[in-house]
Amino acid sequence: MILVISYDEDHTLDVMGRLEAAGREVVRFDLADFPAHGVINLDYSDGGPPDCTLTASTGSASLDNCRVAWWRRVRPFTVDRTLRTARDQGFAASETSQALHGLFHGLGCSWINPPSLDAIAHHKPYQWETARRVGLTLPRTLVTNQPERARRFIQDVGVGRTVFKSFLAHAEAWRETRLVRPADLAHLDAVRYAPVIFQEFVPGADLRVTVVGERVFAAEIDASATSYPVDMRTVVDEARVRPVTLPPALTDALLRFMRRLGLVYGAIDLRRRPDGQYVFFEVNPAGQWLFVEQRAGLPISAEVAALLARIDERGPERATVSQTLAGSTA
Repeated sequence: MILVISYDEDHTLDVMGRLEAAGREVVRFDLADFPAHGVINLDYSDGGPPDCTLTASTGSASLDNCRVAWWRRVRPFTVDRTLRTARDQGFAASETSQALHGLFHGLGCSWINPPSLDAIAHHKPYQWETARRVGLTLPRTLVTNQPERARRFIQDVGVGRTVFKSFLAHAEAWRETRLVRPADLAHLDAVRYAPVIFQEFVPGADLRVTVVGERVFAAEIDASATSYPVDMRTVVDEARVRPVTLPPALTDALLRFMRRLGLVYGAIDLRRRPDGQYVFFEVNPAGQWLFVEQRAGLPISAEVAALLARIDERGPERATVSQTLAGSTA
C-alpha cells in the first residue's frame, strides 16, 4: 500500500490517479482532519506489531502493509472548537502531533521525503550552508533583525540592487521578493520585529530544477521581459519557459546537496547569470512542478508515480530511500 499525506491539490491527485490506474492501492490523509474530524487508532493488543488505523474525510485504512509513503503537503491540525483556551487547543494539537508523528515514524516504510528531514530542510540558512559545502554559488546574503546592519548591507550592495524576502511564502500572507527602493529606507526600523533576508540582486534567467530520486528535470524560466522580473513566481504566465540541460558538474553538485539534506524530492531555484555562472537560491522540499511540466514538457508527475511504484515493489527487502539518503555524506 502507498500512503499519501496531502490535501486535494492537482499534483497529488494526478500522481495518485497514475498509481491507481496501474493497479496500486493508494490511500491519502490530510493532517488538517485530525484530531477534530479524524480518528487515530494505534493498538498494541497481543504483543505483536500494532494495528495502525486512520479514519478521516478521505476514508479509513490500516497502515500495517504500508511500504512507501509520500509526505507531499501538510496542513496544521484542526482541534475541536469546543476547546476555548489557547492552552487547551495547544495541548490537543501537541498530543495529536506526538501520536501521528510517532505512528508515521514507526511504520518502517520508505518516505518521500522523510518527515523529520523534510522539516529541517525547509530552513533556508541550513540549505545555504549545505549548498555552500557542496560547492554551489550563493548570492551575497544577510539575515538580520538589526536595522543598522540592514542599512549598511544595502549601502554596500546598492539601492535598486538589493532584494528582500521572507523565509516562508504562505498563501494567506503572500510576500513576493522585492527590490529595495529609496522609499523603503524610511521603513528599515521595522526589521527589528523579525529577521529579514536581504540579498544582492542576481540578473539573469531563473531555473526551476526538480529532483525526483536520481532524476533531474531542469526548466529555464526567463522573466526578464515580463512585468515583474524580480520574482518569476508572480509572472510565470508571462515568462518564456523551456527545458534545458544542466552542466554535468552542476547536476552532480545538486544531487550531492539533496543527499546531504536527506531529500528524495525537491524543487530547486537557481539563476543563471549573463556570464553563465549558476547561483543557488533555495530548495522547496514540497515545491510545485506542474507549471514547468506543462510549459516545458517535462514528465515529472510520471517520474514521481514511477518512483513510488518502484519502492512499493521492492517490499521488505528494499534498502529504504530515507535510510540511503539520510546516511549519505557524498
